[in-house]
Amino acid sequence: MKKYIVYSGILTLGLLLGWLFFGGSSNTKKEHNHDLITETSQMWTCSMHPKVLQPEPGDCPICGMDLIPAENGSKGLLADQFRLTENAMALANIQTTIVGKGIVEDNVIKLSGKIAENEESNAVQVSYFSGRIERLNISFTGEEIRKGQLLATIYSSELYAAQQELITAASLKESQPELYKAVHNKLKLWKLSDNQINQIEETGKVKENFPVYATVSGIVTEKLVEQGDYIKQGQPLLKITNLNTVWANFDVYENQIDLLKKGQEVKVITNAYPNREFRGKVDFIDPVLDTSTRTLTLRVVLNNQNNVFKPGMFVQAEIESIINKNESVLVIPSSAVLWTGERSVVYLKSDPDQPVFEMHEITLGNKIGANYEVLEGLSNGDEIVTNGTFTVDAAAQLHGKRSMMNNTDRKNKDIVIKDISFGVRGNCEMCKNTIEKAASSVDGVASANWDVDKKKIDVSFDGTKTDVMTIHNAIAASGYSTEKVAGSEEAYINLPSCCQYDNEMMMNQSGEMKADDHSNHNH
Repeated sequence: MKKYIVYSGILTLGLLLGWLFFGGSSNTKKEHNHDLITETSQMWTCSMHPKVLQPEPGDCPICGMDLIPAENGSKGLLADQFRLTENAMALANIQTTIVGKGIVEDNVIKLSGKIAENEESNAVQVSYFSGRIERLNISFTGEEIRKGQLLATIYSSELYAAQQELITAASLKESQPELYKAVHNKLKLWKLSDNQINQIEETGKVKENFPVYATVSGIVTEKLVEQGDYIKQGQPLLKITNLNTVWANFDVYENQIDLLKKGQEVKVITNAYPNREFRGKVDFIDPVLDTSTRTLTLRVVLNNQNNVFKPGMFVQAEIESIINKNESVLVIPSSAVLWTGERSVVYLKSDPDQPVFEMHEITLGNKIGANYEVLEGLSNGDEIVTNGTFTVDAAAQLHGKRSMMNNTDRKNKDIVIKDISFGVRGNCEMCKNTIEKAASSVDGVASANWDVDKKKIDVSFDGTKTDVMTIHNAIAASGYSTEKVAGSEEAYINLPSCCQYDNEMMMNQSGEMKADDHSNHNH
């Protein structure tokens, strides 16, 4: 019996040891194999190039960045939605904002313009009789004159004969008063004063040279004759401008027209006096739109008693828009909007807890400070991308989703995104708008952003649809010179005055524009 118990114990111990060494290792092997399968099924991708998928970690073949684990599957995503990794969100500094109706605080409109003469104060000094200029007392343009000042002396054979007629008629005044009156009035029409006419009658002497006196006070802006010239009756001699008041003419875009009205207060500043502010009111808004620039002129009359403003001087205006400060409007930051042709798009974060995005087309209203009013396409509470929008759009293109360039549901696996940066001449925000529109008009351009201070444009484009020189040529056709192509002279002439930079090209032997100091073109 004892022997049976011993054998049973030995058998049990053997089974236990066998299970530990063989059964346990088999399960461990199964678990190990399961881990291998899990590791093998893990794919690796690039945070900046999601189209890259590799079965093992390594470097991105496009940018060289370390690959990161790719998310498995895309369950729950709609056709136009795509997901970004948290790593990609952090690397691109992608930020989002909740859209909401709020009180408009920064509702100041900024405009660029130039000082011009007040045309209502302009005058043209003319000759009221024909003759030869014996002496011209005005030496140069810019000379200040006073009303009644002697401007010139003129010899006139017609006036000489009319004086002789007056002397003869004066002796027949009693017998032929009508004749005397006719001759007297003839001299009055030639702007001779009563004193001059009476002097001729009393002395009985004919004056050979007659003086021409200034009829207004002001600055001589143009000399139209020279000493010794023969002139006709009514011919202009000088252009005279009174600069006690001047006009500040500003360019207004179409989408700003309904934000402005006559009588609004305007703050005017200029680089010539950086620490001073000047005040005026909107005096006139041109009813006709310039079809070449899509702008119209807004005019402000400025007091210039101290001769602070000079015609041709660049100025900026800040005008508070007529939108009620207490009006609640749906606004989004301008950094959230991408433009392509006539479309305006934003990227909506579809899932508040996950980095899932999709493109939405929107309709914009007025620009209010650094924001845009949204008329259609977004609702109160939507979350949109406000920083890193171009990166999100590029990711949408790489995922084959609807994007700024691709507005269809068709996947495009052959897209080749390229980024370039080059110099483009220009001056102001109006230049920025025109340059970016010209670049974006090229089929295949995904984004274009021109820096006013650096005079450089950053462009993202599909290399399968266009090339660098096509973009250069499109910008040059709008009148702006790039590093490689001179701007169209015809288009340059039609640019607004504040956008007409120094168009003198500095080309090196390879045909590229030399580096230039753009600070001379700042407003």
